[in-house]
Amino acid sequence: MPIRVKNELPAKEQLENENIFVMDENRAMHQDIRPLRVVILNLMPVKQDTELQLLRAFSNTPLQVDVTFLMVKNHVSQNTPANHLNSFYQTFDDIKGRRFDGMIITGAPVEQMPFEEVDYWDEMKEIMEWTKEHVTSTFHICWGAQAALYYHYGLNKIQLPEKLFGIYKHRVMHRKTPLVRGFDDYFYTPHSRHTTIASEVIHGCKEITVLAESEQAGVLLCMAKEGRQIFLMGHPEYDRYTLDAEYKRDMSKGLPIHIPLNYYPDDDPQNKPDLQWRSHCNILYSNWLNYYVYQLTPYDFD
Repeated sequence: MPIRVKNELPAKEQLENENIFVMDENRAMHQDIRPLRVVILNLMPVKQDTELQLLRAFSNTPLQVDVTFLMVKNHVSQNTPANHLNSFYQTFDDIKGRRFDGMIITGAPVEQMPFEEVDYWDEMKEIMEWTKEHVTSTFHICWGAQAALYYHYGLNKIQLPEKLFGIYKHRVMHRKTPLVRGFDDYFYTPHSRHTTIASEVIHGCKEITVLAESEQAGVLLCMAKEGRQIFLMGHPEYDRYTLDAEYKRDMSKGLPIHIPLNYYPDDDPQNKPDLQWRSHCNILYSNWLNYYVYQLTPYDFD
């Protein structure tokens, strides 16, 4: 897929080095097609890493995608340079008058706080309400998924006894649903979180359809409103070394952390982690863009 981004975005060079087709603004202007408009509300601390991971996940569809990066205005990022945010990010005030084919709301490192204590929760509520009328399909990841299930359906998270951390096995349900088309019966996905929404609570909400679940990690993937709202509890977009970096960071800080489950061969952090989830990640995002964004959006969107 040609990913359309600003020419100077640092992730563009890395994607091109991985042989992923990235289209600059000049070339995109000369193509007589309407690209999909996808806005990414990036709440992760190191935003450049998440940009690269999500753009890579978009790379296995022939559709052209015009990506807009969004940040909250009521929070100052401590881990991303201000010049990067000023160059490549917009605020909700900048885009709320527009319509988008798709939206991604990422996770955030605030999961152990009550939602109402997050300093940008009021802005989050405004954005999630806005998606109902301005976005064809919204894809929520990890904390973003928990926040949306709480806001839209009143399903609250609970604290886990220890961090859910590693690569977990999941079973596909409702196989005929297009979002999981092409999946194997079982597949693996990274998780890294301290909270969850109990499986029985999600299953008990009649408006939600569960599409993939794990005996250990609980519900991974579910959706509502025929795919206009999609909720993903894990991180299939993670790189090979993302959990490795998190593990070593927590170890260096003296935080309670166990070796990521099913990650290092022989559970030895000196070994190169096995990459076991990339293909299903690519299928998931390709299915979302095709069946829930492209197929449902009229050409004359405005």
